[in-house]
Amino acid sequence: MPLRVPADSTILFQGDSVTDTSRRTLPGDGLGNGYVRMAVDLLRERSGPCDLTFLNRGISGNRVADLRARWDEDAIALKPDVVSVLIGVNDTWRRYDSGEVTTAAAYERDYRHLLTRARDELGARLVLIEPFLVPVEAEQWDWREDLDPRIQVVRRLAEEFDASLLAADGLLNQAAREHGGARAVAGDGVHPTPLGHAVLARAWAGLLEVA
Repeated sequence: MPLRVPADSTILFQGDSVTDTSRRTLPGDGLGNGYVRMAVDLLRERSGPCDLTFLNRGISGNRVADLRARWDEDAIALKPDVVSVLIGVNDTWRRYDSGEVTTAAAYERDYRHLLTRARDELGARLVLIEPFLVPVEAEQWDWREDLDPRIQVVRRLAEEFDASLLAADGLLNQAAREHGGARAVAGDGVHPTPLGHAVLARAWAGLLEVA
């Protein structure tokens, strides 16, 4: 069932570089040039004239602890009606490029904190996007040992918080199979190409219905 939202809702996107997509440097409304922008355009086209407000507060490089540290300013203070979260691949990536480990338990603890506050303090509805990896290098397959438990955390939290779930990992890997390989969808395995962003945007927009 799509998540039905009133036509005057404020929708907040949160996350890392996949959500950020140069939102702070591009001219315009601060939505960036990735799946957020594409999903907003799809929703506006489908819904017609409405008073939806869209906010993007993704920051490149963020891990879940970074999101928790700025949650007051970049989520609670904005009073969104819907909060969409995509976070976790940097928690995995930093283990392999810097030796900085975020355990699955710590990831779950901080993620649950974010969702609890959004639900209890704002009454916000939630959209959770799985962190994903579309391996383009052989060594990236080893990352799955660290990332897969995070994906399971997000699925459990979606159930616990009655959130809409975008199963992005399987979706993007399937898209890679259909479009000639991983680089067509995520050039470095992590950051989506325009095609990858479009796949995410269509799936995200399909989760919402404007009342």
